[in-house]
Amino acid sequence: MMANRIAEGVVVDGFTVVEHLHKGGMSTLWKVTHPDHAKPLLMKVPFIGEGEDPAAIVSFEMEQMILPRLKGPHVPKFYATGSFDIQPYIIMELLESKTLLPMLDHLPMVIDELASWGAGIADALDALHRQRVVHLDLKPSNIMRRDSGEVVLIDYGLARHLDLPDLMSEEFRLPYGTAPYMAPEQVLGERSDVRSDQFALGSLLYFFSTGERPFGDPQRLKGLKKRIWWDPPPPSALRKDMPPWFQEIVLRCLEVNAKQRYPTAAQLAFDLRHPQQVQLTKRARKDKQSPWLERLGRSMQQLEDYVDHPGNTTAGLADAPIVMVAIDVSTTDDKLQQGLRDAVSRVLEHGKSARLACVNVLKLSRIALDSANDEDGKNRHLQRIVELKDWARNLGLEESRISYHVLEATDPADTILEYARHNGVDHIVMGARANSTMRRLLGSVSGKVAAEAPCSVTVVRERSTIEE
Repeated sequence: MMANRIAEGVVVDGFTVVEHLHKGGMSTLWKVTHPDHAKPLLMKVPFIGEGEDPAAIVSFEMEQMILPRLKGPHVPKFYATGSFDIQPYIIMELLESKTLLPMLDHLPMVIDELASWGAGIADALDALHRQRVVHLDLKPSNIMRRDSGEVVLIDYGLARHLDLPDLMSEEFRLPYGTAPYMAPEQVLGERSDVRSDQFALGSLLYFFSTGERPFGDPQRLKGLKKRIWWDPPPPSALRKDMPPWFQEIVLRCLEVNAKQRYPTAAQLAFDLRHPQQVQLTKRARKDKQSPWLERLGRSMQQLEDYVDHPGNTTAGLADAPIVMVAIDVSTTDDKLQQGLRDAVSRVLEHGKSARLACVNVLKLSRIALDSANDEDGKNRHLQRIVELKDWARNLGLEESRISYHVLEATDPADTILEYARHNGVDHIVMGARANSTMRRLLGSVSGKVAAEAPCSVTVVRERSTIEE
């Protein structure tokens, strides 16, 4: 075995070691080259020498199993792996960007910038969860961003793939993770809940917006368990210009019981991108910690009472889709409008925690200047919001599950498609008018959306005929 003999100039399975980049707690990182690849790559090598933490070996085995199964722009591209009997390593793409770690020197952040980062991180978590993986070590040093804008999550040594053996839980009794960001259920040994990553993101958003870690940095299990009953000061107590909508989001992510957090990371990203649509609760108005008697009472209860043990929670992703309905409020076709409502109701039946976005495109002229008011002097944008709310009133949805959006654009189809891509929409419902000369010449909005959408599309035609 040539383990731990990696050095500059050494060639391993055709990979030439060029430069040492970083030494972490469980592994070292090296820049390598290979004749079959034009760009340098990253080699990760675990610590497996005498006296090293055995968790380093197990976590490396986990990453060797998980990383090759991951796809998409939110994870580093995998290339090769080496066995433990010769030289263990993982080869992946070398990302040139920095992690979020240097940003700790510039806290607290501007809220709008932080919300944009948070939405991108939530997008990456949603993509990971849909591949049945829980990261379980989300922290600034494990978050990067590509030049193209996508957030990349790195380091899967503590992750859990729900289709693979969980070696970490099988071989170690103590919880592994990074203390300031660990979720309560993770502290208690539950490693299969995708909402644990939401708690970590909430801790990060709290830290980056206030400059203070919500639960400090405890190093003992007793200190970690304190977060189950001891709530941190609300962000507004540490930062006077804290927007209520942002505090609502952060404290929802930090709920002790996972079922009180967002159903999915996609819904969390949606709220971060649409602050005016966030439903405010008592979390947004909280200005101090819970009374000490209340905290004392929580500390005397069984810890498990505060934790939802769902087992495999990725099955719940299907129950919480983001559904978009594109509504033309100018049409007077009552049958078409009712057909839209019926179609939306059928889609929502299959998602008890679904989020509905009612969208209207206010079409702008390509040449002439558009007036903000209509012929009656009413603001066009606000009037459309009112009409969308009227349209949705009979759906019977709770306020927290529905939002309204008026998009101003010259091309309705492109705007609907961009909205769906940007907001992680799972299903689009929209109407299509009857055939006309103009529609035949220019093509239909619904036809273009159905052909190019990144998700399922239900098109409702007149006479309530549904086509998938």
